[in-house]
Amino acid sequence: MLEKVLSNKIEVKTSKTTNWFALFKKVILALQHLIAMFGATVLVPVLTGLDTSVALVSAGLGTLIFHAVTKKKVPVFLGSSFAFIGGIIAVKEAHGGDLAYAQGGIVVAGLLYLLMSLIIKKIGMDFIKKYLPSHVIGPMIIVIGLNLVPVAFDMASVNFLLAIITLGTALSINLFAKGFIKQLSILIAVVVGYTAAHFQGQVDPTAFVNAPLLAIPAFTLPKFSIPAIAVLAPVVLAVFMEHVGDITTNGQVVGQDFIKDPGLNRTLLGDGLATLFAGLIGGPANTTYGENTGVLAITKNYDPSILRLAAVFAIILGFVSKIGGFLGTIPTPVMGGISMMLFSMIALVGVQTIKNNKVQFNAVNVIVMVVILVIGLWESYFQNITGINIGIKINETVSITGLSLAAIVGVALNALLNILTAINRTL
Repeated sequence: MLEKVLSNKIEVKTSKTTNWFALFKKVILALQHLIAMFGATVLVPVLTGLDTSVALVSAGLGTLIFHAVTKKKVPVFLGSSFAFIGGIIAVKEAHGGDLAYAQGGIVVAGLLYLLMSLIIKKIGMDFIKKYLPSHVIGPMIIVIGLNLVPVAFDMASVNFLLAIITLGTALSINLFAKGFIKQLSILIAVVVGYTAAHFQGQVDPTAFVNAPLLAIPAFTLPKFSIPAIAVLAPVVLAVFMEHVGDITTNGQVVGQDFIKDPGLNRTLLGDGLATLFAGLIGGPANTTYGENTGVLAITKNYDPSILRLAAVFAIILGFVSKIGGFLGTIPTPVMGGISMMLFSMIALVGVQTIKNNKVQFNAVNVIVMVVILVIGLWESYFQNITGINIGIKINETVSITGLSLAAIVGVALNALLNILTAINRTL
């Protein structure tokens, strides 16, 4: 009897220890996602004049909204969208610096997302799958990753030594470490890079020192005008294919088809509601973040609840300015070094998508893949060299370029070539 009681006590104690470790592990992994998204999320409000604290709150709450809509199945984080920067600045200047009109345009953009979600639900997933085969999706994913690499390189170029120390630490842990330590490669690398930067005198504590401990974000209500809506609403056309690419990439990393379950209509709905909510409170439009998908690819931990915990941390950051101030002291080259790894991992997922789905390298598939890669990478790699712009101009501030244009052309070209091939076979 005594032995049974002692055995039960040991089991209870072991269970409690396991639960505490599981919680600690989840918190640390969530912090990695927070660090990955922080720089890009606050950069958009810095460039446009929107409030950074509101951006963090809208990103966190937007992520929670997205997870609720997608049945808590898709492990993504939603942060500030770069696609809307030009439009927000244009609307701001046209309305005497009043960003509330830009908020109104963002709200309408969110409503358009909802409309597109209904259309996708109506036409069905078989239609989507038919026009998005692996030889279209794979190159799109490669484009997403490689288009982000120059951004990371520019960040790293501020101090290549710090970037190399950070990147080298992350790569070494991934190559030689095992278990939970391997999953912490990003966080450990940032800590090592930050420490090296401190000894080099590259850490500026001003943001941390000047930040108040607690502060209520400057929430504002939107205003609406036709010109502002005309500038910002068309951006949705440019980011739709980006959304498809991001969700597909996320699914390829995790090993699940999120386009099918919970469905593209639900992911669009979640993205739309998050953007709509951001516009209502004064935040930038939200979008799914490749940075966090890169974290998933590295850590191999796909638990969506970790992303939701990171979202809660982001909301807290919006109110606890000291924490946000501290994260703001992480030197740019440190983030550049770790971003090089994150973005390269995304491109690698695209290559694996082509390989794992055993794409045949026939004339049609090769032509489609090459066209997507050339158009998708043109703006980042070839435009400055050639001086030639490739894009579809919608209005004075919005053009369809990069991934969006590559996806549209790739899908259309693939359909056309398949039709011509079918006709040729019948002749």
